[in-house]
Amino acid sequence: MKAAIISLGSISSRWLADAMKKHFDTVDAIDIAELEVSLGEKQAQVLYQGKPLPKYDCIYARGSYRYAVLLRSITALLQKESYMPLRAASYTIGHDKILTHLKFQENNVPQPKTYLVTTSESAKKIIKKTKFPVIMKLPAGTHGKGVMLAESEESASSMIDALVLLKQPFLIQEYIDTDGKDYRCIVVGDQVVAAMKRIAAKGEKRANIHSGGQGQKIEVDEKTRRAAIMAARSCGLDICAVDILPSLKGPLVLEVNLSPGLQGITKVTNINVADKIASYLHAQTQRFKGIHKEQLLKELAPEQEIHGTLDYRGNRILLPEVVTMATKFKEDDELVIKATKGKIEIVKLGKKNKE
Repeated sequence: MKAAIISLGSISSRWLADAMKKHFDTVDAIDIAELEVSLGEKQAQVLYQGKPLPKYDCIYARGSYRYAVLLRSITALLQKESYMPLRAASYTIGHDKILTHLKFQENNVPQPKTYLVTTSESAKKIIKKTKFPVIMKLPAGTHGKGVMLAESEESASSMIDALVLLKQPFLIQEYIDTDGKDYRCIVVGDQVVAAMKRIAAKGEKRANIHSGGQGQKIEVDEKTRRAAIMAARSCGLDICAVDILPSLKGPLVLEVNLSPGLQGITKVTNINVADKIASYLHAQTQRFKGIHKEQLLKELAPEQEIHGTLDYRGNRILLPEVVTMATKFKEDDELVIKATKGKIEIVKLGKKNKE
C-alpha cells in the first residue's frame, strides 16, 4: 500500500514518516507549502509542485492553523479515495477554539465554563459577575500563545480594550486552579496510547512544554481517558492530542491539537508514539480499502431482487433464467447451497477441480 504524510517537515513528522515505512510499501513526504487546490474545472484537483498529486491509499495531513483552510480543502477532495484520519471539517474546528468549544458542548464533553464575546460592553458585564483570576483567549493560536491571565477586574478591563481592537470574537474562561498542572493525552482511534502530566515552569501559569513546562509519565484514570476520546470524536479526529485540566469537578477538556509534537511525550513516557500511530494508520487503511472495494463491487454488480413464482421439475426447483444471468454461475463452478424453510442461499466457492 502507498501512503503519504503532508506536513511542514517537523521532527515529529519525520518520525511518523519513518514509522509508516515499516507498515506501508512506500511513504512520500509532501511539503504542505507546495500544495495547491485547483477548482472551477469539471474535476477539482490537488496539485503538488504544479502537478496532480499521485493517488495514495492513506494520507496523514498535518499542519498549523495557518494552513487550516488548505488542509480542509485537500481532505474534502481526497477523503473518498484515500483513508485520512482527520475529517475535512476537523481542520477548521480544531484550529478555532470557539468552534472547538461549541463541538464539546454539542457532544457533552466536560469543559471549563466559557463565554464567547464580541464587544467591550458585553465582556465587561461578564467580568463583573465572575471570580478572578480569569482566562482570556484568542480563537486561534498554539503552544499557549494568545492565552492571557487577568488577576483582577482592572487588568481584565485593560485586556478587553486591547482585544476589541483586533475586531474579532474572543473567549473569557473560568480559571481552574491546578497548581500549574495539566494532562496531555495522545488519542489514536478509541485508545489513549500515551499520556503525560505537564507541570508549569516557576512563575508560569501555562504548563506547555514550549513554555518551559516539564513532563511526567502518567496513567490516566477512566474518566480522563473517556473525556479525551469524547473530545477527539466530537471534532472528527482519529488521531490527535487532547489537553485536559484535572479539577474537583473531574477532568475538563481545554482543547484538541491536530498536529501534536511527539518529542516531549515520547521522551517522557518512553512509548514509541509514532509507531502506534503508523500501525493504526495501516490497519485503518486496510479496512478503508476493504469497504471501498465492497462498495465498488456493489456498484458494478448491484443485487437484483426478483419477484415471482418458481418452476418445478418433479420435486426439483428450477431457477428463472434471469437469476442465472445475474449470478453469472457456470457449469464448472463449485457452489455451496444453504437451504432452510422458506429460504435458499447459493454461494460460489470457485471452479471444480478437474482430474
